[in-house]
Amino acid sequence: MINKSIGSRIFDGFNYTFLALFALVTLLPFIYIISVSFAEPEEVLRRGFILFPTSFSLEGYRYIFSTQTIVNSLFVTIGITVVGTFINLLFTSLLAYPLSRQDFEGRKLFMMLIVFTMLFHGGILPTFLVVKALGMLNSYWSLLIPNAISAFNLIVVVSFFRQLPEGLEEAAKIDGCSDVGLLFRIVLPLSAPVLATFALFYAVGHWNTFFNAIMYINDSKMWPIQVWLRQIVILSQGGIGDSTQFDQNYIAPPSQIIKMAVIVISTVPILLVYPFLQKHFAKGVMIGSVKG
Repeated sequence: MINKSIGSRIFDGFNYTFLALFALVTLLPFIYIISVSFAEPEEVLRRGFILFPTSFSLEGYRYIFSTQTIVNSLFVTIGITVVGTFINLLFTSLLAYPLSRQDFEGRKLFMMLIVFTMLFHGGILPTFLVVKALGMLNSYWSLLIPNAISAFNLIVVVSFFRQLPEGLEEAAKIDGCSDVGLLFRIVLPLSAPVLATFALFYAVGHWNTFFNAIMYINDSKMWPIQVWLRQIVILSQGGIGDSTQFDQNYIAPPSQIIKMAVIVISTVPILLVYPFLQKHFAKGVMIGSVKG
């Protein structure tokens, strides 16, 4: 064991103290949100800022789930997240693999075109017209296909594929493995860290789908959870919205409680996915960005 000097120990103690205080500061907003969402309405109106409520209540959650619409929209969001993430990973892998091959002619041109899309975008109106021309309006495909591939994620995956040993590819081809078999049987299993990392990125993006849902989907029964939660916040503030979806005999709690309950509902489910991918997270990003 290495004996540290007094100055080194003081420095380490300062670092630990600073990081602990910083972690506590970052946790305070989460503690406040959760506390207010479970606090009694009278206590919220009386105290305002609450870190540890004296009594607990589920009034905010009862109001939100007073309609089956919220439960249905939650299942819609889960479906969009699962299917959308699968499509993202599949399309990204299918495009990244040929672009990582040295013998693929024109790969530099394709890479330039992909990078170009990171700098310039057609805009909201042209994108809407394309989606409309393809007949995807008021369809879940409008939330899945236009964002099937992220240019940034694609570039990192291409960089990762280039780092795989060429000997594996040569050995697989000697055994009679095709390019498709090489991708699904050799390349993808070895790419679990980077794929798990971007699966989390894509899943968070689909879970937070909001603007595209408002723009492309007109049927409120097809709205994902984020759109409905926005409607609830508007109604809780006395804004214009469709309040017939909620129990008219139920007295709504203060808007502050509803807001915090909405944040908890929209955040906690996707946070529960992170621990399962945490071990791949840092490794997947770093290992795919070492070489270009």
